[in-house]
Amino acid sequence: MTIAKGQLRQRNMSGRSKTRSSGNVHTKIERAIGERILSGEFTPGALLPNEAEWGRTYDASRTAVREAIKSLTAKGLIQSRPKIGSRVEPRTRWNMLDRDVLAWHRAAMDRKAFLASTQEARRLVEPGIAELAARKHTPLQLERLAAACHGMATASEAEAMVAADVEFHEALLACANNELLVPFSIIIEQALTNLFDYTTRKNPHFNRALKLHQNIVRAVTAADGPAARKAMLDLLADTDTIIKVYPAPRKKR
Repeated sequence: MTIAKGQLRQRNMSGRSKTRSSGNVHTKIERAIGERILSGEFTPGALLPNEAEWGRTYDASRTAVREAIKSLTAKGLIQSRPKIGSRVEPRTRWNMLDRDVLAWHRAAMDRKAFLASTQEARRLVEPGIAELAARKHTPLQLERLAAACHGMATASEAEAMVAADVEFHEALLACANNELLVPFSIIIEQALTNLFDYTTRKNPHFNRALKLHQNIVRAVTAADGPAARKAMLDLLADTDTIIKVYPAPRKKR
């Protein structure tokens, strides 16, 4: 049987559309289950519904469910075994540096707890990053850091300011030139974007925050590691103050 070119093209387009649709379904199921695990609905060790049950819950094919389960397994959230089913893994095995997992974690926590957790992580890591940046940066990396700081100074709206602030911290991380710290960029991208959006809109003393960033640039430029560490600690203390003075409301349960 001869198929006209137009019919063939239509069939191919239909096939591609179905593929995209299936992919979208798999992503939605993955996110839905992931959020339910991160929220505590399914606790570590809990046996999850089987593929057929998930399919009925989300009106999806077993293929889409299977792909979602495979992705969640790769992220360390679940373990799937033949004839046993899928169980939630211990929290220590969850890949919190995965962009999706971190986003689901943020959505599951109330904002006050998330901001506090983010600041704890920053205090452990960023002063050291600043000190390394002062010692190990390249001229090109320093230009990027200074440009990000300038972007903060010239931003005309909160969204642009947040973007420039995130770029500043990513540029500082690049200046540190340490491969083992590279995964921290995901925290910067995800967690700090959320944190900076909050503090930027709450902070009435923008010029003070800008000067604290400029102090970091000066210390890095001067290759003064201890000064860079102190400048970062000063910036973190300022952020702590903003969160304390303008606390985020807890999520309603």
